[in-house]
Amino acid sequence: MEHAHRPFDGADYTLAERFRHARALSEALAAHLSDADATIQSMEDASPTKWHLAHTTWFWETFLLRDRSNDFRLHDERFPFLFNSYYEAEGQRIGRFSRGMLSRPTLEEVISYRHAIDQAMEVLLDREDCSELISLGIAHEQQHQELLLTDIKHALFQNPLGPGMFDHAAHASQDTATGWLEHPGGIAMIGHNGAPFAFDNEGPRHRVLLEPFALSRSLVSNGEWAEFIADGGYRTPSLWLSDGWAWVQAEGIVAPLYWHDDDQFTHAGWESRVPHAPVTHISYYEADAFAAWAGHRLPTEFEWEALASQADPSGGDQLDQAAAIMPRATTSLFGSGWQWTRSAYLPYPRFKPVAGAVGEYNGKFMSGQFVLKGASCATARGHSRASYRNFFHPHQRWQFTALRLAKDT
Repeated sequence: MEHAHRPFDGADYTLAERFRHARALSEALAAHLSDADATIQSMEDASPTKWHLAHTTWFWETFLLRDRSNDFRLHDERFPFLFNSYYEAEGQRIGRFSRGMLSRPTLEEVISYRHAIDQAMEVLLDREDCSELISLGIAHEQQHQELLLTDIKHALFQNPLGPGMFDHAAHASQDTATGWLEHPGGIAMIGHNGAPFAFDNEGPRHRVLLEPFALSRSLVSNGEWAEFIADGGYRTPSLWLSDGWAWVQAEGIVAPLYWHDDDQFTHAGWESRVPHAPVTHISYYEADAFAAWAGHRLPTEFEWEALASQADPSGGDQLDQAAAIMPRATTSLFGSGWQWTRSAYLPYPRFKPVAGAVGEYNGKFMSGQFVLKGASCATARGHSRASYRNFFHPHQRWQFTALRLAKDT
């Protein structure tokens, strides 16, 4: 728990310390919310804060304590039905959009549930036969920390009062750069390279042939996006994919999510938009249209990974503590916003999901989604790596999604 409020990237810490840090940070993020805040659900894609806190705890209880501890009994036999997410092998569960109807258990009861499971987990933290699952559970908890932040931002955005969950935080200095990072092309090795942990969708490692290309040194900024809008970007059908133009027309899209005039909604409420900060909360459709307007294109996930394989994945603007987060300009390939690629989320050659219920974690979602690379200001520092494959549907934009341009050379 002692690491919960200072930068922590997992390096040189034991598995037990990483577990305790992850569990403490989740609660620190939620500590700024009331029971009512933590219960609301703004859309089916999002979940209540209280549910995230309970679901991550259910994960530890189910896949470690229940399956690896001989004398363990469920904390509450009703909770698996409430807090299972999508694991078919674990039986029936409450409907996804009904999560916001769970006024009970209370936030206080969920926190008590967490503490009980944390205490029970202590006997497993040093067991070698549990280390792989514990690493998976830590990564799972970190994913839900990001979802907790993006989901509650979307929920508070629905309130006409424009409430924030954190006090206003001063913007840090911006690290900007211009120009391009060039790559000569050739055969690149793609996928997990044997580091201590990776999700199953990051492998197997395989070869990809790349043509010469370049990526922009910086993410597209708010100011550049404002130029796109002023030039009629949202009114020019020739810039858009057919599905994207239909989405723009049907939803009345005229700007990135959370924009209004010169302001944007943040975790600290409404604030003035910073022109040189990276634009975020954009869909794949918007990213592709902007790239067409700029005379460039989106990178493939393989191009991005080939350039990022030697970069520091803990660099840039990422989540260190429970405080107001805001995308900031950075020269790092990581941080501030997850970067859309034009690569469909598909299995790598020879991919096979792992056995058992945890095999449902990634593989079954390899349809109709696109890969994003890097990390965001809501990503726990130390969570991402060059081989990491985030993925979302092309219309979704409540995450901190951003854009780095690519071009052929």
